[in-house]
Amino acid sequence: MPAGTKDDPWMLTTPPGTSEYSMYKDEDADPPALVCQVGSTTLRYHLRAIDDLHAWLIERGDWVPLGAADEKKDASAGTVEEWGRSADNPVGGWYGLRKGYRGRFGMYLPPLLEALGLAELTHDPRNNSMRAI
Repeated sequence: MPAGTKDDPWMLTTPPGTSEYSMYKDEDADPPALVCQVGSTTLRYHLRAIDDLHAWLIERGDWVPLGAADEKKDASAGTVEEWGRSADNPVGGWYGLRKGYRGRFGMYLPPLLEALGLAELTHDPRNNSMRAI
């Protein structure tokens, strides 16, 4: 398993299996971040999103739709994406750190939790879900 560092990032695939991307931890950032590289686009999320999302999934106790959406679109109710930008989550809003690129939480975080053995995902062409392991 990769170390999840800049020199040894996690190589991941979106839930439908259509795109590859990498993620790594930047623990020296303020706040500590997950850096997601998708082609030439860099997204950044709070590093604590891994533990926070896993805890929320355990609390939910069942399959949760991913509902990925970019920042300018509303997230569907009850989805991972909605939780990742909700005022009721542990960071009190967006887990995404880079304005203009704060969305897609429901696309890029779930495969990381799956790779870390914390969750399982469906891998259909559309409308995927996840649950805690």
